[in-house]
Amino acid sequence: MPSITVKNIPDSIYNKLKQQAQAQHRSMNSEIIACLEQTVEPKRVSPDEILRQARMMRKKVRGSLSAEEIQDAIDQGRPAYTEASEE
Repeated sequence: MPSITVKNIPDSIYNKLKQQAQAQHRSMNSEIIACLEQTVEPKRVSPDEILRQARMMRKKVRGSLSAEEIQDAIDQGRPAYTEASEE
């Protein structure tokens, strides 16, 4: 199995890794591999999890917007329309 040597790790990062390893009951090597896995491997989110998160967000946003509020949001930041701008 391949191995990597990492040199010149800042003390602050080393100490954080060491604390995380202890908290997870892992060796430093296992903790570094776990950190690399989280960073390098893509996270697969199930459709059920996406739906769960969407439902939670929907609960946080109560009520609905009127057509006028929606149009105001669309128009926000756009220059005002005038007949002179067509010429």
